[in-house]
Amino acid sequence: MIYRPGSYIERLNLSEIFPANQPLEVELGAGDGSFLIAWAKANPQHNFLGVERLLGRIRKIERKAKRAGLTNVRLMRIEASYFLEYLLPRQSVTALHIYFPDPWPKRKHRKNRLINEAFARTCNRVLAPEGTVYVRTDDLDYFNQMQAVFKPFKSAPIPSALAAIVTDFERGFHSRGVGTLAAAYTP
Repeated sequence: MIYRPGSYIERLNLSEIFPANQPLEVELGAGDGSFLIAWAKANPQHNFLGVERLLGRIRKIERKAKRAGLTNVRLMRIEASYFLEYLLPRQSVTALHIYFPDPWPKRKHRKNRLINEAFARTCNRVLAPEGTVYVRTDDLDYFNQMQAVFKPFKSAPIPSALAAIVTDFERGFHSRGVGTLAAAYTP
């Protein structure tokens, strides 16, 4: 389930990664895999690629996917922006899920945020026609930045079944009474 490409400088050949040719959904920063596993179970007609840079998290997600008997999930241990920019084939992704990326709340650190203008342009390149970017955060300032960088995109509805699946971070925020914000965009 953990996929290690032969090259980290050539675009992925998705037919080598997934046995079935199905629409691809990617979660950047898959955390403990709670969203990825639940959404993959609910959508066996799609392939799912979870991206996470922490090895312990990747292994945990792999165990969950195996216990659930999921054959439509693959995982990669890699930095999200590099993966998106250099490894994903153009127009290959039906849905990008980015939930609770580090908000880097200090002004001097905001340059480290994943979602910025360059990221939005890259999303536009990897999304298939009618593809969608789904984002969630608990940080209002970051949410406003997300809305600004995705301004060239169209706002899209979030399916209720998708909205109902709560991530591990989201569960923690809700238990402390912290609200979360969500949006979806299509080029």
